Amino acid sequence: MNTPTAPAECPEPSPADRPEPSPAERPKQLAADWPAPRHPGSRAERCHPGSRRSRRRRRATLLGLALLGVGVGSFVTLHPDDRPSPDDRPSTPAPVAGRMADGAGAGARIAAGYPSRGPGRFTAAEGRSEVYGFDGPLRRYRIEVEQDTGQDVDAFAAAVDDTLGDPNSWIRSGELRFQRVPEVAAADFTIYLATPATSERMCAQGGLDTEGYTSCRLPGRVIINLARWMDAVPDYGAPLAVYRTYVVNHEVGHELGEEHQSCPGPGEPAPVMQQQTYGLDGCVANAWPYVDGFRYSGDLVPGS
Repeated sequence: MNTPTAPAECPEPSPADRPEPSPAERPKQLAADWPAPRHPGSRAERCHPGSRRSRRRRRATLLGLALLGVGVGSFVTLHPDDRPSPDDRPSTPAPVAGRMADGAGAGARIAAGYPSRGPGRFTAAEGRSEVYGFDGPLRRYRIEVEQDTGQDVDAFAAAVDDTLGDPNSWIRSGELRFQRVPEVAAADFTIYLATPATSERMCAQGGLDTEGYTSCRLPGRVIINLARWMDAVPDYGAPLAVYRTYVVNHEVGHELGEEHQSCPGPGEPAPVMQQQTYGLDGCVANAWPYVDGFRYSGDLVPGS
């Protein structure tokens, strides 16, 4: 299905209706040193008004599923229109960056200094963030980090907050807001940072085979693979902070009902819903759903 073509003129929302945050209020940009390139006439300067209604329907479905409170050890029942969303696995297993060259399996410690498997127990971030966004329903999320991985839960929570609270993130649509909360009952979805072995096991509960390499999303659960968080992917062509921002926006995008998209063309920014983990296909790395103030998309990938 092709992405709808927008009218020639696509104005920004009126400042009176949707004021931009002041510099003091604006959250720190995680990847401020890597702005997406401007491409006059590209999809960054097109709107997609026809997709708002369908996205709202998908979000309503997702919210209902998230409120079921699916646990880490639970069986997952999926609606046909709410398929789990891996950052798709390759046709052949991709090596985990930094894995020791002696061929040690998933129980080995990775040379970069983080484990490839953990206890499967998580520590949740305490406290709550400010409310990010201009208008729309409030989507609340929790943060959990697998124990014994050497990762600080507050640092991971701050990185996710910076991403979801950035004006170029999903909140720019004016159709939703985000807030981090500590309570299980109050959260619409949880974002996990998990070792490759644990993330693979969690994703498999929804029928996904990530081979311990990719991140994934199940209804109410966004699962970030620790190896990708620490090492990104080979030949990404951008700083690690850009990949981290991308993977959060990409997997949360699935939680909001977004599907995979393709590269619009050589030299163009990669849509955030492109499977950038497995190559850019000639595009340039991009971590944000909005580029130059406009919703940036590629064509939908059938069956993804």
